[in-house]
Amino acid sequence: MLEKIDELLVEVSNFSSVNKDEIEQFRIKFNGKKGILNDIFAKFKEVPNEQKKEFGQKINTLKQAVESKLDELKNATSSNIILEKEDLTRPGFPSELGTRHPINLVKNRIIEIFKSIGFAVADGPEIEDDWHNFTALNLPEYHPARDMQDTFFIETNPDILLRTHTSSVQIRYMEENQPPIRILSPGRVFRNEAISSRSHCIFHQIEGLYIDENVSFADLKQTIQFFTTELFGKSKIRMRPSYFPFTEPSAEVDVYWGLNSETDYRITKGTGWLEIMGCGMVDSAVLKNVNIDADKYSGYAFGMGIERIVMLLYQMSDIRMFFENDKRMLEQFSGL
Repeated sequence: MLEKIDELLVEVSNFSSVNKDEIEQFRIKFNGKKGILNDIFAKFKEVPNEQKKEFGQKINTLKQAVESKLDELKNATSSNIILEKEDLTRPGFPSELGTRHPINLVKNRIIEIFKSIGFAVADGPEIEDDWHNFTALNLPEYHPARDMQDTFFIETNPDILLRTHTSSVQIRYMEENQPPIRILSPGRVFRNEAISSRSHCIFHQIEGLYIDENVSFADLKQTIQFFTTELFGKSKIRMRPSYFPFTEPSAEVDVYWGLNSETDYRITKGTGWLEIMGCGMVDSAVLKNVNIDADKYSGYAFGMGIERIVMLLYQMSDIRMFFENDKRMLEQFSGL
């Protein structure tokens, strides 16, 4: 009998498994009601008195060995279950959540304002052809106004370029749609300019276009008045005569920022006025280029640089910060 217990001790010691069913079978075999331990304890009374001490010690050794083995197997199984539930493809360190970029924050706010008065959003390609970027906008080849926009041309094809304004989106939309038209065209534009604290070769524009019967300059002014009041909380504006090839008459729009602080004096150069956009009535030549009846329809257009608006709203002095993705800067907008 003692030899049998020694064999069982070896069996217990050698048993190993992470399979739940196999472990349960092992438990039943040794610790079940009809298991080996209960059977051995039942036979204990048949053991001669002179052997009871040695026999009892062996039984206790086997019992402890079984209990230790079951605890060991239970812990190993629990660890394995946890590992199975864990996503082993996750990074070792938690990923920090990002924030919305200030350009997107302001762009979305501008879109919301104009959507509230009926404007829809239109999109177009960043790589354009000469017709949509220049010629259709009353800028034929060799027109001196082309020099106002230093263009990135594709070297292998001089007719293909990176768009210099989102007005090209308006041309594409008018080619495919008849009035009434009321759209916004936000997006990136590219100009071959030196990078500094006030300018960049990449920036963002948002342009608006409204074409319908009997649209007047007064309608344009009222739209801009509404926009500046909603975005800046400032309703005093002025419109100065200007020149754009695709609008006639044309104007620059200034908003009265005020002179309430030293910063106000600096950004307005002591005048209290800030230029925010260009605008004007759509030139009849542009309407004819997209097969819209210029005798029946009229319209206005406006455009602004989003970076400039962001710099005004958040008092930022360097446009390069928008493209460097410095976490210290971006984290300041986490609550917006």
